[in-house]
Amino acid sequence: MTNYELMFIINPTLEEEKKNAVVEKVTGIITNGGGEVSKTDVWGMRKLAYPIEKKEEGYYVVLEFQAAPELPKELNRRLRISDDVMRHLVINKDAR
Repeated sequence: MTNYELMFIINPTLEEEKKNAVVEKVTGIITNGGGEVSKTDVWGMRKLAYPIEKKEEGYYVVLEFQAAPELPKELNRRLRISDDVMRHLVINKDAR
């Protein structure tokens, strides 16, 4: 299995329980896809470098996980169509 890091920014207008539900949904996608989440780091509200969807802040979350190479493609697809996730980035930590 390959080591990956996922950073995603959640819409800041969501309620706290919905933000937690989005984090649980993403970890569920990883675990149901055969991956294993090793670390969840919630950074919380941060100012964005530039406005996204007319918003100046976002709720940042970083996940470290191990998975097969096919899982990040599915994760990208699911996060791209999610209305709650403003931006995301998956990095292969082993490709350095």
